[in-house]
Amino acid sequence: MSHTLDLSLPWIEALRWDDDGLLPAIAQDAQSGKLLMFAYMNRDALLETIRTGVAVYWSRSKKRLWKKGEVSRHFQKVRAIRTDCDGDALLLSVEQMGCIACHTGRQSCFFHELSDNRWQIVEPVLKNPKEIYR
Repeated sequence: MSHTLDLSLPWIEALRWDDDGLLPAIAQDAQSGKLLMFAYMNRDALLETIRTGVAVYWSRSKKRLWKKGEVSRHFQKVRAIRTDCDGDALLLSVEQMGCIACHTGRQSCFFHELSDNRWQIVEPVLKNPKEIYR
């Protein structure tokens, strides 16, 4: 039997957090539908995102909340938040400030494409990361 979102629970309790208290979160451009990035959110990140209207994630490497754009100024204004049928993943519809979501200076973190059994870079760098992260 598959799990489905229990709509009788408070909205945050209906979500299925993993053992570390995290949910996968995908950011998608609200206008184009292009997938921009993948990160994780904990409860605090999700609540802060809702409070401010700007995407906040959980940095697993730094073990802290990470406001997207806090250094690069490439913030994500959140237009909508959805969850999947199981309540174990989030989809954020965002307006990407500065058109750059990836720390490599590209529009999207999904810039490698499998072709002829090799990963190929298929999107250009829009801005040198050294200029973004001084």
